[in-house]
Amino acid sequence: MRILIIEDEEKQSALIQRGLEQEGYSADVRNDGVAGLEQFGSFPYDMIVLDLMLPRLTGIEVLDRVRRANPFIPVLVLTSRDSVDDKVQLFEKGADDYLTKPFAFAELLVRVKALLRRGPVLRSSTLRIADLELDRLTQQVRRGGQRIDLTSKEYSLLEYLMQNSGRVLSRNMIIEHVWDQTFDGITNIVDVYVRHLRTKIDELNPVKLIHTVRGTGYLIRDENVS
Repeated sequence: MRILIIEDEEKQSALIQRGLEQEGYSADVRNDGVAGLEQFGSFPYDMIVLDLMLPRLTGIEVLDRVRRANPFIPVLVLTSRDSVDDKVQLFEKGADDYLTKPFAFAELLVRVKALLRRGPVLRSSTLRIADLELDRLTQQVRRGGQRIDLTSKEYSLLEYLMQNSGRVLSRNMIIEHVWDQTFDGITNIVDVYVRHLRTKIDELNPVKLIHTVRGTGYLIRDENVS
């Protein structure tokens, strides 16, 4: 799981980043609203931790633009405001939860885990591309109605590809998202798992869904859909 932290207090953002990484998450930090939005647009994140008081672009403005681009990504807002009106405004703008400063990291971690657990339920529980279906609730995969058995990593890779249907994902992006770590340039593990998926999903079907973009990475798409 990869989390974007948009927080201008460097000590606070470093504390959150370090704590999340110790819990096994990947975390990126940006210290102003404009940089945060640019980073959000450059990588498919699983969640955003967003401070309201940001330079260059306020947290409310960032939240509004994030929601226009992605209605489903969980957003946890950090705020020093605690009035009822402020909380109502946050939820109306699309925040999933909020945490009032100052807070303990343990409380933030509980909120993060809760939102990430809810994430697939809030989004569509079923991903579909052509006759390929992935059910996030049961973690079952079918093509043409026939069940396909996948290992946990194969499932995570397929889910990531299907979440980003039509988008080319580099090997490094896949490693950071599916394996939550960097393999210091050893990216052939991705090629191995893509081959496994192709064997199970595409080999016996005339319509191929998993495609290689030479020198870049992989994508999944239905070529019959323009």
